[in-house]
Amino acid sequence: MGTTLNDTPSANRTHIAFFGRMNSGKSSLLNALAGQDISIVSDVGGTTTDLVKKPMEIHGIGPCVLVDTAGFDDSGTLGDSRVARAKQAAQLADLAVLVFAADVQAAASDTAKPQNAFAEEKRWYELLRKSDTPVIFVLNKTDQNGQAARQAERIAAELGQMPLLVSALTRAGVADLKAALVSAAAQQMERTARLITGNLAGKGDTVLLVMPQDIQAPRGRLILPQVQTLRELLDKKCLTVCTTTDQMEQALAVLKEPPKLIITDSQVFPAVYEKKPPQSRLTSFSTLFAAYKGDIDYYVQGAREIAALTEQDCVLIAECCTHAPLDEDIGRVKLPRLLRKKIGEGLKVELVSGTDFPHDLSPYRLVIQCGACMFNRKYVMARVNAAKSQQVPMTNYGVAIAYLSGILDKIEWDSAREQSERPKK
Repeated sequence: MGTTLNDTPSANRTHIAFFGRMNSGKSSLLNALAGQDISIVSDVGGTTTDLVKKPMEIHGIGPCVLVDTAGFDDSGTLGDSRVARAKQAAQLADLAVLVFAADVQAAASDTAKPQNAFAEEKRWYELLRKSDTPVIFVLNKTDQNGQAARQAERIAAELGQMPLLVSALTRAGVADLKAALVSAAAQQMERTARLITGNLAGKGDTVLLVMPQDIQAPRGRLILPQVQTLRELLDKKCLTVCTTTDQMEQALAVLKEPPKLIITDSQVFPAVYEKKPPQSRLTSFSTLFAAYKGDIDYYVQGAREIAALTEQDCVLIAECCTHAPLDEDIGRVKLPRLLRKKIGEGLKVELVSGTDFPHDLSPYRLVIQCGACMFNRKYVMARVNAAKSQQVPMTNYGVAIAYLSGILDKIEWDSAREQSERPKK
């Protein structure tokens, strides 16, 4: 059976999020762009109560996720929660569509003072730009207001960008929106293109993947980082050999020359390091993804902060996926055990999963982020930047385990084109 559209993981899709006031027509616009009813549409404000995500494919962009958000002028206890979800969408959005309404109600804002008419939209525009997210302005419901062009000029005058004139109802301007998204996505991809294995291996190089098939490995499948890394190596025309930890020596024996690179699971770093040929470079899937999706330099600095931890400190372990705990779970069992073995049994360790990442990081002396295969880079970097702004050290599963195993200085991490190269020893 061939692959389907839904086989592309969400983390590998371009996230396109729609923001705007209640009843600005975000949901109708998203439905018009997708060509199907994804979000519930109603004249009642506040119909969208949580993030609505639709995986699809747009020609020129490829696999993407359309994200509908609650109106940012929602109020009350539930409204505040909905707005918080919209802010979460702003953290993960690769592209944003800021929707203004040109209906009769919006036209009434002509009586407002010019500098206040679009105050909320301006605030969200600045929030998105601060996170380096390309933003496309759309003036929706133009079929309901003969003064839409005049309103568009006011938006341009106040916010510095002319909106596209669109009607989700009649589909007028939807093709222009799609073309604008394709153009913005192409520019963003060119600017932020990254590779998992970077310059560690190229065409014709032999790469050995040592992948333990333990309790955490899904039956009959490889985990996502392994699949993505393997696919990239095949695309690079590398000579790729896969084996389990217990078969590593036999795999090396059948090779005419030592592999240029060995990639393994961070849990078995010490065992693989002892067996690897001196000529072969060593890294882990988690370390590769630390550079691919996060800030590897900050993670390495954070790992070295482990030496300064005491039993009075608290460490936060942040998983991206939500799964049933396993007997030898890395985040819940192995990392806490390794940390307490080094620091002492009194060390406090807290764990969060999914999107439950605390806004206030001051209670924590260190944050340890997982490999983040389920999140896009945009969202991971939002966490990194939050830690940096609060001056809290942060590291990654693989980097932390390499440090605790005593081999951090012996592995490779210059694995993405946009990362600075590893300092020479």
